[in-house]
Amino acid sequence: MILIPSIDLRGGRCVRLLQGNFSAETVYDLDPAELAARYRALGATWLHVVDLDGARQGELGNRSQILQLANTSELRLQVGGGVRSEATVRTLLQGGVARVVVGSAALEDTAAVQQWFADFGSERVCLALDVRIDALGTPRVHTRGWTEATAVSLWEAIDRFALQGLRHVLCTDIARDGALAGPSIDLYAECLRRYPHIAWQASGGVRHHADLAQLSAVGMPAAVSGKALLEGRITESEARAWWVA
Repeated sequence: MILIPSIDLRGGRCVRLLQGNFSAETVYDLDPAELAARYRALGATWLHVVDLDGARQGELGNRSQILQLANTSELRLQVGGGVRSEATVRTLLQGGVARVVVGSAALEDTAAVQQWFADFGSERVCLALDVRIDALGTPRVHTRGWTEATAVSLWEAIDRFALQGLRHVLCTDIARDGALAGPSIDLYAECLRRYPHIAWQASGGVRHHADLAQLSAVGMPAAVSGKALLEGRITESEARAWWVA
């Protein structure tokens, strides 16, 4: 399993939100470029970057900083937040980003996103499907920076892209994100059971090394961690174990 460190940007600063709530923000006194360099020195190969301003406003709000990271960090960047047009996808990929992460647009403009897979390839487009588990146990997708609920299930959203060769899906259990409550193991086990061909990325709730081990044990190909790494709950030596073969 690959551990992908995550940096969330808002107004150019490293922050974390609790369950996607913009009023429940923790600001970290860390320079994004220095943090990326630290992860790279420890052995990380990928970096997940979320433009929170973009997620909320629908267009990139930290574009210059993201492109600078893509070209100076020696990490392969996976970038999401505000990716809702072909022009934005092209700007990021041509600017050095390795993979774009598409969330709201996948549900709101499905046909356009399907075309992006044809134009850019399934290795360069990742779907970000952020869910809350409803009373019946069904994961329902939320959009617009997690502020808008939909009736679309996670499974329905994935099926929309079956013919496009969907390969990468970042799935976040919103209720666990930033809460250090442990990852949604049952959800990810079901994801793997239904779609074993997808390179799933687990996001939300990772607290420590044991959570990573549990995700690896159920077969998750990748896990994204922000807060646990930022706050040292996953130590540098523990993180290195997931980054150095």
